[in-house]
Amino acid sequence: MKKTAIILGATGLTGSILLQKLIEDERYDTIKLFSRSKTEGLPNKVKQYIGNLLELEQFKEDFIADEVYCCIGTTSKKTPNKTLYKQIDYGIPVTAAKLSKENNIPTFLVISALGANKKSSVFYNKTKGDMEHDVLQQNIKNTIILRPSLIGGERNERRILEKIGLVVFKIIQPLFIGKLKKYKIINAESIAQAMIHLANNKSNAEVIMTSNDIKKIALNN
Repeated sequence: MKKTAIILGATGLTGSILLQKLIEDERYDTIKLFSRSKTEGLPNKVKQYIGNLLELEQFKEDFIADEVYCCIGTTSKKTPNKTLYKQIDYGIPVTAAKLSKENNIPTFLVISALGANKKSSVFYNKTKGDMEHDVLQQNIKNTIILRPSLIGGERNERRILEKIGLVVFKIIQPLFIGKLKKYKIINAESIAQAMIHLANNKSNAEVIMTSNDIKKIALNN
């Protein structure tokens, strides 16, 4: 029996690659996108639900699937308002997890970040840590949290500071050995590949994946 997947954040770097992979994956006959705006030119297997993701509860009746891939994320540069930032990076994933639990969706995957820690004094890290904690509180059967380092790839939007950061990181990457390996740049392609593999090879447990783990899975699948 073919499956249905939900993607949140399908217009972002990782989400757009994930969407293309799921379109091509014959195990899935329906992909549901919940977005602020419609994406043109997608095949019939993709169903789009348009609205305010900060009010994700409005989609509860349509939020039915076998798997949820949450690729939502913003940056402090793009969203300097901390209240709005938290509504996006914390509020949307946690609401999605609650809807998944209520609608008996057994598999929930979410992209967090390296350094996520709810006890951190750094706002960004604390927000991600709080999000992880409250997602795990839903006790969804298969909950997978991915903690990538700096994500590499070609974005549709211009994030100048991130591009500069990527260039600098690429220069100093040879220095990242041993315990520092987890800080190496990871390609969005690897994250998308690992997410699909993890969703289809369930461990029935809560799993937190670092960049190193993600890369290994992507290389072997």
